[in-house]
Amino acid sequence: MVQLTRIYTRGGDKGKTSLGSGERRAKYDLRVAAYGTVDEANAVIGVARLHTEGDLDAILERVQNDLFDLGADLCTPEVEEPEYPPLRVLAEQVERLEREIDKLNGELQPLKSFILRGGNAAAAHLHLACTVARRAEREVVELSDREVVNPEVVRYLNRLSDLLFVMARHANGKGEADVLWVPGANR
Repeated sequence: MVQLTRIYTRGGDKGKTSLGSGERRAKYDLRVAAYGTVDEANAVIGVARLHTEGDLDAILERVQNDLFDLGADLCTPEVEEPEYPPLRVLAEQVERLEREIDKLNGELQPLKSFILRGGNAAAAHLHLACTVARRAEREVVELSDREVVNPEVVRYLNRLSDLLFVMARHANGKGEADVLWVPGANR
Protein backbone atom coordinates (compact mmCIF):
# COMPACT_ATOMS: atom_id res chain seq x y z
CA MET A 1 0.00 0.00 0.00
CA VAL A 2 1.14 3.52 -0.69
CA GLN A 3 1.97 5.68 2.30
CA LEU A 4 2.37 9.41 1.74
CA THR A 5 3.84 11.15 4.73
CA ARG A 6 5.05 14.21 2.84
CA ILE A 7 3.13 15.81 -0.01
CA TYR A 8 5.75 18.08 -1.49
CA THR A 9 9.22 16.85 -2.43
CA ARG A 10 10.63 19.84 -4.34
CA GLY A 11 11.67 17.30 -7.00
CA GLY A 12 9.56 18.99 -9.66
CA ASP A 13 10.68 22.55 -9.02
CA LYS A 14 12.83 22.54 -12.14
CA GLY A 15 10.08 21.30 -14.46
CA LYS A 16 10.78 17.56 -14.31
CA THR A 17 8.94 14.70 -12.68
CA SER A 18 9.71 11.07 -12.01
CA LEU A 19 8.00 8.22 -13.80
CA GLY A 20 7.24 4.98 -11.96
CA SER A 21 10.53 3.63 -13.30
CA GLY A 22 12.46 6.47 -11.65
CA GLU A 23 13.24 8.04 -15.03
CA ARG A 24 12.98 11.85 -14.99
CA ARG A 25 10.90 13.52 -17.70
CA ALA A 26 9.78 17.06 -18.45
CA LYS A 27 6.37 17.85 -17.00
CA TYR A 28 5.14 18.61 -20.52
CA ASP A 29 6.28 15.19 -21.80
CA LEU A 30 3.50 13.43 -23.69
CA ARG A 31 3.49 10.47 -21.27
CA VAL A 32 3.15 12.80 -18.30
CA ALA A 33 0.43 14.79 -20.08
CA ALA A 34 -1.46 11.59 -20.90
CA TYR A 35 -1.62 10.32 -17.33
CA GLY A 36 -2.35 13.87 -16.18
CA THR A 37 -5.42 13.92 -18.41
CA VAL A 38 -6.45 10.52 -17.03
CA ASP A 39 -6.22 12.10 -13.56
CA GLU A 40 -8.37 14.99 -14.79
CA ALA A 41 -11.00 12.52 -16.04
CA ASN A 42 -10.93 10.86 -12.63
CA ALA A 43 -11.53 14.23 -10.93
CA VAL A 44 -14.45 15.08 -13.22
CA ILE A 45 -15.94 11.66 -12.46
CA GLY A 46 -15.56 12.51 -8.77
CA VAL A 47 -17.68 15.62 -9.32
CA ALA A 48 -20.26 13.61 -11.29
CA ARG A 49 -20.50 11.22 -8.34
CA LEU A 50 -21.88 14.09 -6.24
CA HIS A 51 -25.02 13.68 -8.34
CA THR A 52 -25.25 9.89 -8.74
CA GLU A 53 -26.37 7.04 -6.54
CA GLY A 54 -27.01 3.32 -6.66
CA ASP A 55 -25.66 1.34 -9.60
CA LEU A 56 -24.33 4.39 -11.48
CA ASP A 57 -22.36 5.53 -8.46
CA ALA A 58 -20.99 2.02 -7.84
CA ILE A 59 -19.83 1.79 -11.46
CA LEU A 60 -18.15 5.19 -11.22
CA GLU A 61 -16.37 4.19 -8.01
CA ARG A 62 -14.91 1.13 -9.77
CA VAL A 63 -13.92 3.28 -12.75
CA GLN A 64 -12.12 5.76 -10.50
CA ASN A 65 -10.07 2.94 -9.03
CA ASP A 66 -9.36 1.57 -12.52
CA LEU A 67 -8.17 5.01 -13.62
CA PHE A 68 -5.55 4.95 -10.88
CA ASP A 69 -4.43 1.56 -12.22
CA LEU A 70 -4.37 3.04 -15.71
CA GLY A 71 -2.35 6.04 -14.56
CA ALA A 72 0.13 3.72 -12.87
CA ASP A 73 0.36 1.73 -16.11
CA LEU A 74 1.10 4.87 -18.14
CA CYS A 75 3.51 6.16 -15.50
CA THR A 76 5.64 3.04 -15.77
CA PRO A 77 7.11 2.55 -19.26
CA GLU A 78 7.70 -1.01 -20.37
CA VAL A 79 11.26 -2.19 -19.73
CA GLU A 80 12.92 -5.56 -19.92
CA GLU A 81 13.31 -7.20 -16.52
CA PRO A 82 11.69 -4.56 -14.30
CA GLU A 83 12.79 -4.48 -10.69
CA TYR A 84 9.16 -4.80 -9.58
CA PRO A 85 6.25 -6.12 -11.65
CA PRO A 86 4.36 -3.05 -12.91
CA LEU A 87 0.63 -2.63 -12.51
CA ARG A 88 -1.00 -3.06 -15.93
CA VAL A 89 -4.57 -2.64 -17.13
CA LEU A 90 -6.03 -6.02 -18.08
CA ALA A 91 -8.47 -7.11 -20.77
CA GLU A 92 -10.88 -8.16 -18.00
CA GLN A 93 -11.22 -4.52 -16.92
CA VAL A 94 -12.19 -3.55 -20.48
CA GLU A 95 -14.63 -6.45 -20.71
CA ARG A 96 -16.33 -5.34 -17.48
CA LEU A 97 -16.90 -1.90 -19.03
CA GLU A 98 -18.42 -3.56 -22.10
CA ARG A 99 -20.85 -5.53 -19.94
CA GLU A 100 -21.84 -2.37 -18.07
CA ILE A 101 -22.35 -0.46 -21.35
CA ASP A 102 -24.53 -3.24 -22.76
CA LYS A 103 -26.66 -3.44 -19.60
CA LEU A 104 -27.24 0.32 -19.32
CA ASN A 105 -27.69 0.88 -23.05
CA GLY A 106 -30.34 -1.84 -23.13
CA GLU A 107 -32.47 0.31 -20.81
CA LEU A 108 -32.27 3.47 -22.98
CA GLN A 109 -34.52 4.98 -25.59
CA PRO A 110 -32.93 4.42 -29.02
CA LEU A 111 -31.00 7.41 -30.38
CA LYS A 112 -32.57 9.10 -33.38
CA SER A 113 -30.20 12.06 -33.56
CA PHE A 114 -27.05 13.33 -31.95
CA ILE A 115 -27.78 14.79 -28.53
CA LEU A 116 -26.72 18.05 -26.96
CA ARG A 117 -24.51 17.47 -23.96
CA GLY A 118 -26.29 18.45 -20.79
CA GLY A 119 -29.50 17.69 -19.00
CA ASN A 120 -29.58 17.30 -15.25
CA ALA A 121 -26.47 17.81 -13.11
CA ALA A 122 -25.42 14.14 -13.18
CA ALA A 123 -25.79 13.91 -16.95
CA ALA A 124 -23.95 17.17 -17.59
CA HIS A 125 -20.99 16.10 -15.45
CA LEU A 126 -20.94 12.64 -17.03
CA HIS A 127 -20.91 14.23 -20.50
CA LEU A 128 -17.97 16.39 -19.40
CA ALA A 129 -16.17 13.31 -18.05
CA CYS A 130 -16.80 11.61 -21.40
CA THR A 131 -15.09 14.43 -23.30
CA VAL A 132 -12.10 14.41 -20.94
CA ALA A 133 -11.80 10.62 -21.31
CA ARG A 134 -11.81 11.06 -25.09
CA ARG A 135 -9.03 13.64 -24.84
CA ALA A 136 -7.04 11.23 -22.64
CA GLU A 137 -7.55 8.54 -25.27
CA ARG A 138 -6.28 10.84 -28.04
CA GLU A 139 -3.17 11.66 -26.00
CA VAL A 140 -2.51 7.99 -25.23
CA VAL A 141 -2.93 7.05 -28.90
CA GLU A 142 -0.42 9.75 -29.84
CA LEU A 143 1.94 8.46 -27.15
CA SER A 144 1.54 4.90 -28.49
CA ASP A 145 2.75 6.12 -31.89
CA ARG A 146 6.03 7.15 -30.22
CA GLU A 147 6.52 4.71 -27.33
CA VAL A 148 5.31 1.30 -26.24
CA VAL A 149 1.97 1.54 -24.45
CA ASN A 150 -0.14 -1.30 -23.13
CA PRO A 151 -2.89 -1.65 -25.78
CA GLU A 152 -5.45 -2.35 -23.04
CA VAL A 153 -5.01 1.26 -21.89
CA VAL A 154 -6.28 2.55 -25.25
CA ARG A 155 -9.12 0.02 -25.27
CA TYR A 156 -10.09 0.94 -21.70
CA LEU A 157 -10.24 4.66 -22.45
CA ASN A 158 -12.21 4.03 -25.64
CA ARG A 159 -14.81 1.98 -23.75
CA LEU A 160 -14.80 4.42 -20.84
CA SER A 161 -15.91 7.32 -23.03
CA ASP A 162 -18.71 5.11 -24.39
CA LEU A 163 -19.71 4.10 -20.88
CA LEU A 164 -19.79 7.70 -19.66
CA PHE A 165 -21.93 8.72 -22.65
CA VAL A 166 -24.40 5.91 -21.96
CA MET A 167 -24.41 6.76 -18.26
CA ALA A 168 -25.16 10.42 -19.05
CA ARG A 169 -28.14 9.35 -21.14
CA HIS A 170 -29.21 6.96 -18.38
CA ALA A 171 -29.06 9.81 -15.86
CA ASN A 172 -31.27 11.86 -18.21
CA GLY A 173 -34.33 9.72 -17.55
CA LYS A 174 -32.93 6.78 -19.50
CA GLY A 175 -32.70 8.99 -22.56
CA GLU A 176 -36.18 10.48 -22.33
CA ALA A 177 -34.83 13.89 -21.23
CA ASP A 178 -32.02 14.00 -23.83
CA VAL A 179 -32.07 17.17 -25.90
CA LEU A 180 -31.69 16.29 -29.56
CA TRP A 181 -29.52 18.22 -31.97
CA VAL A 182 -31.52 19.97 -34.66
CA PRO A 183 -29.11 20.62 -37.56
CA GLY A 184 -29.26 24.24 -38.74
CA ALA A 185 -31.92 25.15 -36.18
CA ASN A 186 -30.64 28.68 -35.66
CA ARG A 187 -29.93 29.74 -39.24
